[in-house]
Amino acid sequence: MASELTYRGGASAPGSASNGGEYSPKPSKPLSWLTRAARYAAAEHRPVFALAGMLFAAALFTFSSSTTSTSSSSYPAASAGFNHLAVSGSSSFHESVGGKVPLGLRRRQLRVLVTGGAGFVGSHLVDRLVERGDSVIVVDNFFTGRKGNVAHHLQNPRFEVIRHDVVEPILLEVDQIYHLACPASPVHYKYNPIKTIISLLIGTLNMLGLAKRIGARFLLTSTSEVYGDPLQHPQVETYWGNVNPIGVRSCYDEGKRTAETLTMDYHRGANLEVRIARIFNTYGPRMCIDDGRVVSNFVAQALRKEPLTVYGDGKQTRSFQYVSDLVEGLMKLMEGEHIGPFNLGNPGEFTMLELAKVVQDTIDKEARIEFRPNTADDPHKRKPDISRAKELLGWEPKVPLHEGLPLMVTDFRKRIFGDQEESTEAAGGLS
Repeated sequence: MASELTYRGGASAPGSASNGGEYSPKPSKPLSWLTRAARYAAAEHRPVFALAGMLFAAALFTFSSSTTSTSSSSYPAASAGFNHLAVSGSSSFHESVGGKVPLGLRRRQLRVLVTGGAGFVGSHLVDRLVERGDSVIVVDNFFTGRKGNVAHHLQNPRFEVIRHDVVEPILLEVDQIYHLACPASPVHYKYNPIKTIISLLIGTLNMLGLAKRIGARFLLTSTSEVYGDPLQHPQVETYWGNVNPIGVRSCYDEGKRTAETLTMDYHRGANLEVRIARIFNTYGPRMCIDDGRVVSNFVAQALRKEPLTVYGDGKQTRSFQYVSDLVEGLMKLMEGEHIGPFNLGNPGEFTMLELAKVVQDTIDKEARIEFRPNTADDPHKRKPDISRAKELLGWEPKVPLHEGLPLMVTDFRKRIFGDQEESTEAAGGLS
């Protein structure tokens, strides 16, 4: 071929008489017995540079080794000093050395997504995760959540908040997902029941899809409402419940039950790591003041000098756990090896009249009680059996009602009367 031939006839044109009009083969290349890659490396002097690099590295290693051996010659004296301390029985020395954790054993920081993280329970969970050293992403549409609940983290580089509704898909890279997003009080989930059940179905489906896509561990916060108006007391996790599927509360009750179904189907069908918590009545700072739940109702009414409204005869029972106990249970569940579901609640049982008495003793002994007709599908008894959580998670609530309630009262008093004072000042400024 022409590309493999070289004309060697000097200045004469190809085919001229001076060369007889013939072409001669291209001369052989030097080191032709080597491969093309080897010839290229040799021509570029790469072996020379590689050899120089190896020699430099060897010299540097030799120098550092000699420096280390020289400095180690002072160790005997230091060791003698340590032995002297040990003989003298200095306990403080041993404590200071033994108390340090080797660097390689420190816990790996996680990226954690908390849906509904600006809400009551979610914001307290975020506090604990940030305090633990994790990077936390909050996704919330602020229907019941408040920016003020997480405002103290906004300057933290390990925290970010995204206004987003979980009904719409979102793509994030995280290690764990705590799925809390859903209105949890009757006032809020009855306000738009269609939106409530859509949030529970599509929102949970989107978060499960995200967890599957990125290989994250997924925790669903379900509810004691899955037991409905229970015929078994106390309620254990194996009880299937007594739920009205067409009642005014079914948007929430059946929505949560279906969310549990989706979660277990993803676990069985897609081998997804999942956890399920069934949360019983929880109270504490940052609760919505007028959310219709009995503890927040009683506290807000007592502070405002309004009558405490008791629905029905007041003999319905509930159990109340402080929010820090719940957060501890959620984190133990996420970090543990058991799927659940687990009841997370306080087995201490109070009637509504007994709770009203505790609120009276805490806030206003003169507060009067006002009875009103009971609401539809209101459970008569609600008490968790937490034997499973005790045995497998090593968890049980620690804060009794008479200790946790004053902490909630302090928060409510500040928010109720602080808002009123600000409104009064604003009105005075305008006049």
